[in-house]
Amino acid sequence: MSVRDDQLDTLKVGGKDYDFYRIADLPGIDHLPYSLKVLVENLVRNIDGANITDDHVKALLDWDPAAQPSHEIQFTPSRVVMQDFTGVPCIVDLATMRDAVKELGGNPEVINPQVQSDMVIDHSVQIDKYGVADAVEQNMDIEYQRNGERYQFLRWGQQAFRNFRVVPPGTGIIHQVNIEYLAKVVMTKAGERGRDLAYLDSCVGTDSHTTTVNGLGVLGWGVGGIEAEAAMLGQPISMLVPRVVGFKLTGSIPEGVTATDVVLTITDMLRQHGVVGKFVEFYGEGIASVPLANRATIGNMGPEFGSTCGIFPIDGVTLDYLRLTGRSEEQIALVEAYAKANKLWGDTTDPDYVEPQYSEYLELDLGTVVPSIAGPKRPQDRIRLSESKEKFEATLPAYETDKTMQDPIAVSTEFRGDFDIKNGDVAIASITSCTNTSNPSVMIAAGLIARNAHAKGLKPKPWVKTSLAPGSQVVADYLKAAGLQDDLDALGYQLVGFGCATCIGNSGPLLPEISEAINANDLTVTSVLSGNRNFEGRISPDVKMNYLASPPLVIAYALAGTMDFDFETQPLGKDQDGNDVYLKDIWPSNEEVAAVVDGTVSREMFLKDYASVFEGDRRWKGLDVPEGELFAWDENSTYVRKQTFFDGMKATPDPVKDIHGARVLALLGDSVTTDHVSPAGAFKASSPAGKYLTDRGVEPKNFNSYGSRRGNHEVMVRGTFGNIRLRNQLLASVGEEITPGGYTYDFLDKKPTTIFEASRDYIDHDVPLVVLAGKEYGTGSSRDWAAKGTVMLGVKAVITESFERIHRSNLIGMGVLPLQFPEGESYESLGLNGTETYDISGVEELNKGVTPKTVHVTATHADGSTTEFDAVVRIDTPGEADYYRNGGILQYVLRNLMR
Repeated sequence: MSVRDDQLDTLKVGGKDYDFYRIADLPGIDHLPYSLKVLVENLVRNIDGANITDDHVKALLDWDPAAQPSHEIQFTPSRVVMQDFTGVPCIVDLATMRDAVKELGGNPEVINPQVQSDMVIDHSVQIDKYGVADAVEQNMDIEYQRNGERYQFLRWGQQAFRNFRVVPPGTGIIHQVNIEYLAKVVMTKAGERGRDLAYLDSCVGTDSHTTTVNGLGVLGWGVGGIEAEAAMLGQPISMLVPRVVGFKLTGSIPEGVTATDVVLTITDMLRQHGVVGKFVEFYGEGIASVPLANRATIGNMGPEFGSTCGIFPIDGVTLDYLRLTGRSEEQIALVEAYAKANKLWGDTTDPDYVEPQYSEYLELDLGTVVPSIAGPKRPQDRIRLSESKEKFEATLPAYETDKTMQDPIAVSTEFRGDFDIKNGDVAIASITSCTNTSNPSVMIAAGLIARNAHAKGLKPKPWVKTSLAPGSQVVADYLKAAGLQDDLDALGYQLVGFGCATCIGNSGPLLPEISEAINANDLTVTSVLSGNRNFEGRISPDVKMNYLASPPLVIAYALAGTMDFDFETQPLGKDQDGNDVYLKDIWPSNEEVAAVVDGTVSREMFLKDYASVFEGDRRWKGLDVPEGELFAWDENSTYVRKQTFFDGMKATPDPVKDIHGARVLALLGDSVTTDHVSPAGAFKASSPAGKYLTDRGVEPKNFNSYGSRRGNHEVMVRGTFGNIRLRNQLLASVGEEITPGGYTYDFLDKKPTTIFEASRDYIDHDVPLVVLAGKEYGTGSSRDWAAKGTVMLGVKAVITESFERIHRSNLIGMGVLPLQFPEGESYESLGLNGTETYDISGVEELNKGVTPKTVHVTATHADGSTTEFDAVVRIDTPGEADYYRNGGILQYVLRNLMR
């Protein structure tokens, strides 16, 4: 008898009996953090005697808070969520795997999601039209024109694959749809004893902000599309039991402070503390007064902290939210009964409550939080609003060049009239993204600011591109019900779409006259968005400095028109009587915001908007959908192409080999993000991807974004390492000027060229490639193409000072070896500049079933001298070693399914 058999029990809820795995009486469970109890239940339920055994459960129950992670477990998520940018390649890969199975003589039908897998199409709407009444309809029409091919493919997938559902465009952002509808907190399925089995909801998602669902007590985090595909196909995720940081919340939010200010403060604290690879868990009496929407806003920022998750336990606040969002009373009763029966109930006033033990402790008195923004290029760079003007003035010179015009530039437009623009002006002020548009308090606060500003006759400055892209249709309902949408419309904040929009880089073009003036005069203009990501080059190619702010502050900056502004001392404008109007004159009180939220946000709105969530509008229903178990690939498609990863694949993998004679493709600095590596946003006709499309008759106006073309590997590989802000230091090493963007030096052709063209030359001559970089390589979103593009360029190893979690595992998932310089060393300290050739020995040890702690690297300089060092192998678990030996996670899974 295993623990699994011993712990199977019956849970009575109302008049119904459920099977469930009881963990409440397992020795050691009481003091475990909530998040680790979730893992205990996951392990107990999935014991199979091979991947997961009784010993794994015992080791987790014996968890030592002070220990460093060393114990490997297999986490089996209950479901997978995807957004369309990262989800389309997942479905392309599944469709390609069906073809590969058929070619190897198997049944293509074995390739199906094994767990519930949902895709929410939210990343494709771009803000082409704004400031007009029908902007949302116009933008959706353009979205379907651009993305019709992809959407047809997804509709094919919806009918071809089991356990796969699609939430059509125009519904909402994945994370808001997840917490408002998809997440169950406790799930059920047919059990082995003739009744339903109740078990904990958990998920992974192809978007790093999957952690939003942590606010509901659902354990989940973002993974690359590569890991997500494996999870869809029933593969557990290999992980080390993490350290858990206990973050105690006390006090309450003071007047004038928003949930956004709280998350920026927590992000700042946790980044300074260091939580990469750790779980963060919020606890203490104070969390009972944190509304669920605020919990979700905090959980959402997990990737910005750097943690794997940022979770809250299940309590009465969870149940109230489930009720508000239209979940059935039976479901709510099940969640409560299950949580209490399994010691997962987080109410500190409960007599049975035991405070968990944590590895590390932090505490925040919410009463000390002050209004804040973050920028100009990282979400953790928090600035007190009261110091924003002086900080901006101090930072601005770093963004100017000798070509930057200091005087105001006159601009004349049809849409917004004539005006002058100058350095520091806000070109984009966008209410957008999952962080805040899932939170009624900040959205209502924005509406009230708009109402008060409108009443006083204030208007945003004419050069500001204003937009409102809520996270779900419910937001549009409650803004309308509160009478606030009319005031937002009056300020140019008409609804532009339901999606990520500006935060994902789909801010759309600025007015041509503004864009021309910025680029001709090298002006440093800014954006302000209510998002979670403000990395360089992400928001708009015309904007150098990007700031995160709460939705009401976004409107405040639109009214000010510049970042060079002090809200304390400078008026936003004059009212009808000629009196100065300051921000404090239009800022609503917390009490006023709460009253409007309580009076307008209703259960009926959620029930109405989610009643037909998978049906879609006339555009979706009108798509022409291909049929059949295999997809009919179109060789002329520029959106969806059959992947090449399985070309020539054998039933048994070849042994892995040491790397000889490798050249450096890119020599990069610290904090290189997945945005720097993975193709994202718009691209020009002169780029390798632009040339590829132009050669196939696609006009530049129809290029769309890289994200929308992720189903075409030919476009994506040409854009890898192509970010306009990327600086490849290799060019300087050979005496060439560093051209920002995807450029390198080709040592075979002895000239600078694009990274893509150089990689083709090296591949043609069988020369392997490596990338050298500094600290925190791969920070940011869980972009699978950052790893897919890397391997398709011929890169065999990436050597850095440190990796961010998701990208490191994604590299292994594509068969690329992640290595770290010895502790305290870097390429600079070792005297390396990228002009060397590299030999890496010791990799072949993996063929013996062991993972070496280090491999030996020999860098041979041009003069024949050598630099040698032992690089740390960052294959952290046996499961990752299996993936690497197979050439990648998908090859491993496909071979297993074939068996």
